[in-house]
Amino acid sequence: MVENNQEILDLLLPALQKTRNLYDLVSLEYNAERELVYAKFANGYTKVANVAADSGTSMIRDVILQIV
Repeated sequence: MVENNQEILDLLLPALQKTRNLYDLVSLEYNAERELVYAKFANGYTKVANVAADSGTSMIRDVILQIV
């Protein structure tokens, strides 16, 4: 099975927005070339998560650990 990382992030975003810590998260964007996820917040701040060589489940874990 080939995983669609952006689709996984699109599904993850609404769940994270329901949390106390990440309610102000606006978007999660995957850059396949650099294997990075850009987490954009309502205040304009962007955090970057390195998800190189991650499976879908590892990407979810890494994104949460690196943006909280």
